[in-house]
Amino acid sequence: MSNVSRTGKEEVNNATSPTTFGRSVESQAQMQDAAAEASSESGGELLNIYRLEPIARPDDPRWDNAHNHGAVVVAARTPGDARIVAAARELDFMEVDAAPAEDVTTANASAFRDDKLYTVIEIDRDRRDIKRGILDGTVSVDTIRPVEQD
Repeated sequence: MSNVSRTGKEEVNNATSPTTFGRSVESQAQMQDAAAEASSESGGELLNIYRLEPIARPDDPRWDNAHNHGAVVVAARTPGDARIVAAARELDFMEVDAAPAEDVTTANASAFRDDKLYTVIEIDRDRRDIKRGILDGTVSVDTIRPVEQD
């Protein structure tokens, strides 16, 4: 059912516009930028290097629910993406016999995603010679305990 109504004697409104997608100067520029960014000739996407550093004291009660992995260096798009890259390396509940507390994944419960536990420091920027992922440091996979012992 359409929400278009006809009032008066003008032509029937079919809720379309005479404009065409992607023909504006701004749209053309955005598409050219995206094509250049994704081009294989450019050597890959521009990434930054970030160090995720624990900032909470060792006796902070937040560590009771999260594992301290120490400092980790990652290649990512943004500081937020750096947290996601590091958290993705942790074991997810779906890979073991355990259940999450509030969601269908435990990725959101990662210490890397808590700004009170870890800070993100930019080390380098605009690099094309690296791939998105962890560059240095160890992320432990013992963040989840299974219900059944092996």
